Amino acid sequence: MKQSPKRTVTSKQVRRNQRVFGRSLLVLFSLALLLFIGRFSYIAIGKNVQNVNLSSQAKKLYTANQTLKAQRGTIYDASNQPIAEDTSTYSLYAVLDKNQRSIAGKPMYVTNKNKTAQVLSKYLPISEKKALAYLTPKSKNAFQVEFGAAGQNISLTTKQKIDRAHLTGLTFVQRQARLYPNGVFASHLIGNVTSTAKGQLVGTMGIEGADNDLLKGTDGFKKVSQDNNGYQIPNSNQKAKKPLNGDNVYTTLDSRLQTLLETQMSALQDKTHSKTMNAVLMNAKTGAIVAATQRPTFDPQTGEGLNSVWRNTLIQDAYEPGSTMKVFTMAASIDSGNYNGNATYQSGRYEIGGRTVPDWNPGGWGTITYNKGFALSSNVAMAHLEQQMGAKTWEKYIKRFKFLQSTHFGLPGEQSGNIAFNRTIEQADTAFGQGIQVTAIQMMQGLSAIANNGKMLKPYLVRKIVDPNTGKVVKSYGKKEVGQPVSATTAKAVRGHMEDVVYKKYGIGSDYKINGIRVAAKTGTAQVSDGKSGYLSGDNSYLYSVAGMAPAKNPKYVMYITMKQPTLPGTETATQLMADVFKPVMKRALQEDTSTSNQQTADKMLSYVNRSASGAKSDLISKGYKVTTIGTGTRVLKQSPIAGQSLLSKQRVILITSGTQSMPDLTSWSASDVLRLGQMVGLNVKTKGNGFVAKQSIAVGKQIGQSDKLTVSLK
Repeated sequence: MKQSPKRTVTSKQVRRNQRVFGRSLLVLFSLALLLFIGRFSYIAIGKNVQNVNLSSQAKKLYTANQTLKAQRGTIYDASNQPIAEDTSTYSLYAVLDKNQRSIAGKPMYVTNKNKTAQVLSKYLPISEKKALAYLTPKSKNAFQVEFGAAGQNISLTTKQKIDRAHLTGLTFVQRQARLYPNGVFASHLIGNVTSTAKGQLVGTMGIEGADNDLLKGTDGFKKVSQDNNGYQIPNSNQKAKKPLNGDNVYTTLDSRLQTLLETQMSALQDKTHSKTMNAVLMNAKTGAIVAATQRPTFDPQTGEGLNSVWRNTLIQDAYEPGSTMKVFTMAASIDSGNYNGNATYQSGRYEIGGRTVPDWNPGGWGTITYNKGFALSSNVAMAHLEQQMGAKTWEKYIKRFKFLQSTHFGLPGEQSGNIAFNRTIEQADTAFGQGIQVTAIQMMQGLSAIANNGKMLKPYLVRKIVDPNTGKVVKSYGKKEVGQPVSATTAKAVRGHMEDVVYKKYGIGSDYKINGIRVAAKTGTAQVSDGKSGYLSGDNSYLYSVAGMAPAKNPKYVMYITMKQPTLPGTETATQLMADVFKPVMKRALQEDTSTSNQQTADKMLSYVNRSASGAKSDLISKGYKVTTIGTGTRVLKQSPIAGQSLLSKQRVILITSGTQSMPDLTSWSASDVLRLGQMVGLNVKTKGNGFVAKQSIAVGKQIGQSDKLTVSLK
């Protein structure tokens, strides 16, 4: 039987189509292979995909970049003890997700919540119940939890205690922090820091802010090659750059005098609730600021009080000084040859240009000499002196004393002051400190000329700045004469008149007498400007001040105190209240100066580590130091100050031995000494108030351990 022709044609077509399709598919595969080979070759040679460098990405994937943090520079006092220094604090969080395990399969989440809560309550300011509540959140899907304020700012010592419990799931995050061991201590001059999002500390005021670029240092880095599991590859190349630590700043502040000044100023503020107060003690021979503070103030360690006033009122507040300005009026009158102290005038009131200049005692004291008028702080006497020498001469001396211009003290925001000096009455007003605005630091500079026999010195706070990486002094500061506004004879004569204020029967500054020390002083009372064209009214609308120096014949120290708008108690005058600050601080300064001058060379701390504890104590006591030994062991394990540090006369030395440690009697200890003790034995120390220890929370003789919390009240 014959096959159908139609069926035969169809089979041939199918075979032909199959051959065509096969050839086409082979061509397509060949083209795809060529494209793949070409693309692979391009990538292999060029190492780029969509403008992404694959080699670079691979290196990043297997290279760990570590930042090596630079240490912020330390700020020291005059005895090279730290006022502000770097430290590390930690924040804590707990991982709850049970899927979190290590490569070896070990749990990296909290496995025992009860034990964890118990340990945390032992070392952190949190109860066991509250810690357990954090560890048992309502959401069962919570990955991790934090512990509020209790889990922040944890010290290294506390972290180590928690680590010893070997708890799973706890993670500490380290961050740089700043330690201010003295608490309230020239706070606006030293300043404080804030932390950026990257954990960098940045100074915001005072020395911390002004010298931030020098203090901050430069971070380093380290690049390490690692495998898929994150482990460093042995013998791999590493790139590293060491961090450059920030420069150290050495100030002129005397810790003992500064602490005493803070104590006295706090007591005064508690009595008067003044709007603002300033107190400054300066070395008359060099211009070095020995102690300075203001109220309101703040604790840079805790931040308490920081929002009360951000201004550094020492340099940023310009005000009308009142009668302390009469020191410069008297100096100008004498130096210009116009002064006749035995000449007389009618006190009480004086008409100038249709306006009246009144004395603070409206009835006056009758017809008196100009010498007596100064001791009585007569405004009328000063107005006469200004008229006698003439406005141009008076203005010349204002400029000679460098009022109305910056002292270039070195901190930001310093004011220059201003003056109203067009009308006759305005010119006369400035002679008794009204109508002219000055800063406290300008007053200190001007007073230095009176104390230093006419040679005016620039006040300074920083002695030197040192690069700790090289040991080289980057900047140094010291005594700097900035003019001689009056002669030595004039300066001595003015000091004589200031002595009359204190020692004459009619003088109004007798509250500033110090037994065994001759003091030259001038008090002041000024109306406070209302910020417009007049003055505030009422009993609490004055700025009180005192400028003093001692010993009067050859001053070693100058002190200036202002008290703005206080609420005076009925039992004490403003003069008596300010004398409670002036006298103890000035007396202590002169006593320290005498003891220092008797020492030919400054003592350096020796190393007593590994030596007999009893022998070390006997040796130190024989040299006049206060010694506290902690522990019942026979050999010294730790000491403070450390070997090589300078020692103050009668400074406290702390020696740590092995054995049982008991709480010493802290009565009359300074806050810095208590904090040193806390750091050495691991106590959590909290201070209240300013000054010296009056009460302590742990009884004398009680055994102490690293988990103990110590609270001391300072007065």
